[in-house]
Amino acid sequence: MKKLLIILSLTAILFPLQYSAYSQNNMGKPPLDGVYNKLNTPNREPIPYTSLREADVMWSKRIWRVIDMRQKINLPLYYPIREQTGRKSLMQLIYNGIMKEQSITAYTTDNEEFLTPITPAELTKTLDQQDTMTMTRLDPPYDQYDSVISNPFDASSVYLMRVKEDWFFDKQRSVMDVRIIGLCPYMEEYDEFGEPKGFKPLFWVYFPQCRKIFANNEVYNKWNDAERRTYEDIFFKRLFGSYIYKESNVYDRRIYQYAKGMDGLLEAERIKQELFEKEHDLWEY
Repeated sequence: MKKLLIILSLTAILFPLQYSAYSQNNMGKPPLDGVYNKLNTPNREPIPYTSLREADVMWSKRIWRVIDMRQKINLPLYYPIREQTGRKSLMQLIYNGIMKEQSITAYTTDNEEFLTPITPAELTKTLDQQDTMTMTRLDPPYDQYDSVISNPFDASSVYLMRVKEDWFFDKQRSVMDVRIIGLCPYMEEYDEFGEPKGFKPLFWVYFPQCRKIFANNEVYNKWNDAERRTYEDIFFKRLFGSYIYKESNVYDRRIYQYAKGMDGLLEAERIKQELFEKEHDLWEY
């Protein structure tokens, strides 16, 4: 009985001391949202590309495709709508990399060759929208005046992403490979009456420059929260859905310029199948 009383007394003395020490060490820090600190993803490095020489590339084809983030397979790229601790959407990630961290350079959409960079200040003017609203003064003479209302850029308004990539056959390794060159978010535009009037490309980013940020940010995995992939994994392992809208051609035209409706979809599938068969045609079974 005496031993039990001694143990209880020591516990009563030591527990407040431990709690006080914990409070002092963690003063000003937010509590841990989980059961352990995640150290793997924030310290990851992009998967290194295999060395490639011009002499090893015996065939190549440039392809442009569109990722629609409203598709079920692409929903992890679109959500969360608002930033959460440890998780951002693809557009939020790119936007923060350009505007806040300034580790990503944005380029104009005048061409697709990354020739003209855009400063964060210039990009803000392009992305932030301004509307003019007619207001009436509350004091005499109660006349009307135009008021400019600024609408900050909302990353959730972007759900389409263009991808420029190169497919090639590496004879040194005897494999068909693909490397993404650039990404271009674009969004739907509306007229003064709220009716859609088309799509507007925002800017291009050089994909290899984005890989470090992509490797350090998680993507939601519905099967296991402890085994979440990163954006680098999604792109490197081709875990996204897309459709082709252009291939390199002598006219430099897109599919919709020479094939409409169902014919355009069939043309995109033809190009996709041609890429699939190209590697098989190089082997004899």
